[in-house]
Amino acid sequence: MITMSFLLLVCVTAQDKPAYILYNAKGKKVSYTKMIKAIVQNDIVMIGESHNNPISHWMELEITKDCKEQKSLVMGAEMFEQDNQPALDLYLQGKLTAKGLDSAARLWKNYTTDYAPLVNFAKENNIVFAASNVPRRYAALVSKGGFAALDTLSAKEKAWIAPLPIAYDPELPGYKNMMTMMAGHGSVNMPKAQAIKDATMAYFILKYYTPGSLFIHYNGSYHSQNHDGIVWHLKRSKPDLKIITVTTVSQKEIKHLLAENKNTADFIICVDEDMTSTY
Repeated sequence: MITMSFLLLVCVTAQDKPAYILYNAKGKKVSYTKMIKAIVQNDIVMIGESHNNPISHWMELEITKDCKEQKSLVMGAEMFEQDNQPALDLYLQGKLTAKGLDSAARLWKNYTTDYAPLVNFAKENNIVFAASNVPRRYAALVSKGGFAALDTLSAKEKAWIAPLPIAYDPELPGYKNMMTMMAGHGSVNMPKAQAIKDATMAYFILKYYTPGSLFIHYNGSYHSQNHDGIVWHLKRSKPDLKIITVTTVSQKEIKHLLAENKNTADFIICVDEDMTSTY
């Protein structure tokens, strides 16, 4: 028989070695309940994930489930490109099998473990799910030839990206940091390739957003970190939108949020850097 003292020991041990700690922008520890309460008061929540972090993916699903209890939802993700929207819609409508979706859409390699639970939640609850990202081949075009390369696209192809010309500010911190990180190993078009993704995701978030609902968008943290990237484009188009951000960071020691990770989002999921990755 398991004794009460043994259960208490297990509980205390788990609390002494948490998998993550939740912080607000200033680095103060906050409860999950407080975060959900804040999120549902907004129009859009950008959840910036670490693509291979299991805590990121688990939290995305839990946040989605708990927000659904309080507000109608629209969902969308970087992981689906806009030209794959028809296949995604057919799957959500039950007209295409999971195998069929895998054949018809360009699914990420970690789709089954990390994104299928979100898509299936949308399917089970009749929630619209937007394939918000630009087809990667067009981002590759911009990386090589700048925004001018998009002028060669057909009208059909242009329908899968944000309307031209693409708004772009090279002085935005995220884009400037990209150039710094590349340190001579990339061209001036690399941040522009990031910008076409940000602009397109913002455009389709707004296209699919329903007033009175909460749009939950899942994307790599860099696309919304520091209220930059997608958030900049959203605010530029609709300055009155109430937008809140969540991001995931990894630290060696998570009991205190490092200064470099403060203010990266409204809520910060701080995960032990030894956490197992999904790929």
